[in-house]
Amino acid sequence: MMESGVPLCSTCGEPVGFSSNGEVFVACHECNYPLCKPCFEDELKEGRGSCLRCGASYLVHDTTEDADHQELRKRVTMASHLQDSKDNGVHARNESSLSVAESEANSESGNPIWKNRVESWKEKKNKKSAAKKAKKEEQIPVEQQMEGKESLDDGQPLSIIVPLSPNKLTPYRAVIIMRLIILGLFFHYRITNPVDSAYALWLTSVICEIWFAVSWVLDQFPKWSPIMRETFIDRLSARYEKGEFCGLAPVDFFVSTVDPLKEPPLITANTVLSILSADYPVEKISCYVSDDGSAMLTFETLAETAEFARKWVPFCKKYAIEPRAPEFYFSQKIDYLKDKIQPSFVKERRAMKRDYEEYKVRINALVAKAQKTPDEGWTMQDGTSWPGNNPRDHPGMIQVFLGNSGAHDIEGNELPRLVYVSREKRPGYQHHKKAGAMNALVRVSAVLTNAPYILNLDCDHYVNNSKAVREAMCFMMDPQVGREVCYIQFPQRFDGIDRSDRYANRNTVFFDVNMKGLDGIQGPVYVGTGCVFNRQALYGYGPPSLPALPKASFCSWCCSCCCCCRSKKAPKDEKEVYRDSKRDDLNAAIFNLREIDNYDEYERSMLISQLSFEKTFGLSSVFIESTLMEYGGVAESANPSTLIKEAIHVISCGYEEKTEWGKEIGWIYGSVTEDILTGFKMHCRGWRSIYCMPLRPAFKGSAPINLSDRLHQVLRWALGSVEIFLSRHCPLWYGYGGGRLKWLQRLSYINTIVYPFTSLPLIAYCSLPAICLLTGKFIIPTLSNIASVWFLGLFISIILTSVLELRWSGVGIEEWWRNEQFWVIGGVSAHLFAVFQGFLKMLAGIDTNFTVTSKAADDGEFADLYIVKWTTLLIPPTTLIVVNLVGVVAGFSDALNSGYEAWGPLFGKVFFALWVILHLYPFLKGLMGRQNRTPTIVVLWSVLLASVFSLLWVKIDPFLSKTDSAVAQNCNSIDC
Repeated sequence: MMESGVPLCSTCGEPVGFSSNGEVFVACHECNYPLCKPCFEDELKEGRGSCLRCGASYLVHDTTEDADHQELRKRVTMASHLQDSKDNGVHARNESSLSVAESEANSESGNPIWKNRVESWKEKKNKKSAAKKAKKEEQIPVEQQMEGKESLDDGQPLSIIVPLSPNKLTPYRAVIIMRLIILGLFFHYRITNPVDSAYALWLTSVICEIWFAVSWVLDQFPKWSPIMRETFIDRLSARYEKGEFCGLAPVDFFVSTVDPLKEPPLITANTVLSILSADYPVEKISCYVSDDGSAMLTFETLAETAEFARKWVPFCKKYAIEPRAPEFYFSQKIDYLKDKIQPSFVKERRAMKRDYEEYKVRINALVAKAQKTPDEGWTMQDGTSWPGNNPRDHPGMIQVFLGNSGAHDIEGNELPRLVYVSREKRPGYQHHKKAGAMNALVRVSAVLTNAPYILNLDCDHYVNNSKAVREAMCFMMDPQVGREVCYIQFPQRFDGIDRSDRYANRNTVFFDVNMKGLDGIQGPVYVGTGCVFNRQALYGYGPPSLPALPKASFCSWCCSCCCCCRSKKAPKDEKEVYRDSKRDDLNAAIFNLREIDNYDEYERSMLISQLSFEKTFGLSSVFIESTLMEYGGVAESANPSTLIKEAIHVISCGYEEKTEWGKEIGWIYGSVTEDILTGFKMHCRGWRSIYCMPLRPAFKGSAPINLSDRLHQVLRWALGSVEIFLSRHCPLWYGYGGGRLKWLQRLSYINTIVYPFTSLPLIAYCSLPAICLLTGKFIIPTLSNIASVWFLGLFISIILTSVLELRWSGVGIEEWWRNEQFWVIGGVSAHLFAVFQGFLKMLAGIDTNFTVTSKAADDGEFADLYIVKWTTLLIPPTTLIVVNLVGVVAGFSDALNSGYEAWGPLFGKVFFALWVILHLYPFLKGLMGRQNRTPTIVVLWSVLLASVFSLLWVKIDPFLSKTDSAVAQNCNSIDC
């Protein structure tokens, strides 16, 4: 129970407690900001000596606690050495080929390289602290004159959680519980009432229904506590943008592309332009473009884009236009004069549109030129051969287009940095596709700019909301929220999708329902694009709340790593052993960065040496130094030419060998859906993620809208889930030791890896109606009154769950129905093939690819929607449609021959078959293409199947008994 009159701590929510003299503990005497003593000490340990609300320095006022605070000050002094490494690391550039043997040989006295760096950090920290102190003293009179409102704003949160109304959430939860109870009663009836005349069909249906129920539980309960969030960008600006000083954190943007002939360069260029013109300080933005195909076309496109950006960026910022991707801005069908009061806007807009059309002509000319590769390969303007002529065997390439000296726009303002990166590739090395390219960008950006936050985008996802980065910073830079956050995930929104969204390309149910539910647990899953990362989380560090290893265990850890130390480990008590085992089970790459704060400079240098940072991060001392800078930044003594050489080194194809890249740090390897795996590892370490949904969509992209391409996209996602299921990172058994992954979060991850296996019971269940209609049997016995109640209750609970879910989420009924339809279409096609392909790949090493061939095309709006590409994935759903249609015809024929008593049993069977046909209707519509333009292959197959079935019908005549058949054969006369 909380004592009366004692305020609660603003950080942990516990009572602030009392000082030793009996008075309520007060951390800040200026504004009485409520902070308990443990949190106050944590603030001092981490080097923050000023109040979070008013900025005044903390004063140690309790004389009885001088001894404790003296000890605390000593620890703060030791922690300051590392803090300087976070802000002002020194480049003592040494050869990065230091071997492990040399590192171990220096273990007794500490690695001299690291020891020198620690001394350098200490010296620079003292200088920086003195400079900051002097600057702060100069600013005191100004701060005293500031209005009380500004100081009050500094203590206000930058974001808040908006819980759902109990009027919406309580009935929703009640219906979920009711549906769970009804499911139990339903299965009790189904299992205790078998159908003896069709036992095999009954058993198959029960097994399928049990699997569907388990899948529903895995999908439903992670949506138990959905939340929404609201950000305050104005508070962010008021707190971190005061006058000329800008305290906003730098952000490195990552854009990945592979083949410019499949990923149009103009779309990639629009993405880059939208990044360069974002509403964020230009000195805080760096854009890295990864060209994993080493295409000269991409390189030349970026060169043209850098030149056009000198005109485009100032135009966007002058008139605050949205979106800031020119292709999509100029194609908007809206009144562009709305809210634009400057008389010069119309003139400048016309001139800018003309400049953009000329820019498009140049880009399209480059694309036309690249259609045919010269026999001798591409050559650059200076006559030298393009290093990336062989995309599988070329050196690493880096080109800084913008951001260096003299990179200004036409108005003389500085431009953000733009860097082209193509990592080295050689035969015989595993390059790990997109995940490997992203890890290369992580290392390059750490060497060149080292921003504490990373935002990654696919090449076809442009910045639709220029304030998107500020939205993310409202979480990352909030001291009460951002310390535990590994990434901010934005929803995916798409352009160019047909009005009815025939194949559920928008994924509205997932992004507007499931992700809101996960945000109420431990955070949304990472979906591969539109995500802002905390760089420290990518390095495998744990969150600040991760329990630090006790200092006593330092010696035993060093002894276990050091070859020279032969002494036995120091004995540990049970508490220490338990804590160490928890940490080991987390499989973290290294440790919590703040653990080093407990050691002096000698112990710290020895710790860094013994932990073998080279084995974890690779042989680059410059990069390793950057990993210790929690708040980013490049060393003041950095030489640009040296940094470029080091950046080339860290993207070499052999750099990741015998390191933890792709295993514990960076993007994780082992699946084509590296995004799910990477986010899962972070959540297992105790981090949480946040779902940010601004009113104006942050990013927009393109999606395949024709049937075949959509199915192949779903196939790739499902294959990645099967690969994770068969790996050591399977959520069914991975990450239990630390206890940091919440159970509902684990259920959601289990659902993401087992959903492809639903294809097996789904395709069996969709075949049952046709089999029942053709055989005259059914999977359900004659219903009693109580059984009818259970069936009716189940249907009502299913409908109510969906209606209440749509009510709190705001999703439309048409979007929900499209999602249900494509769940069946994808389940009986792409998911089925993914299961078999995944087992063949993971168990037998056979990599199966399905070819896609274009058979018909149309011109006009949404032309891709009507393209029919025949692929193997189309066979199972086509078969199900034909079989169920045949079953319906056969069922009605049998009822007509048997009389009125056959119509009752027929109703249930036909309803079952129509359920399948309605769910597969978008597939049937896509298979037909445009109206009156059905592909010839579909017509031929339809005629063939109809002819075969008609002949079988006449020959077999399955609805006549043997006796009737014999009578019919003997009755040939007209008098019979």
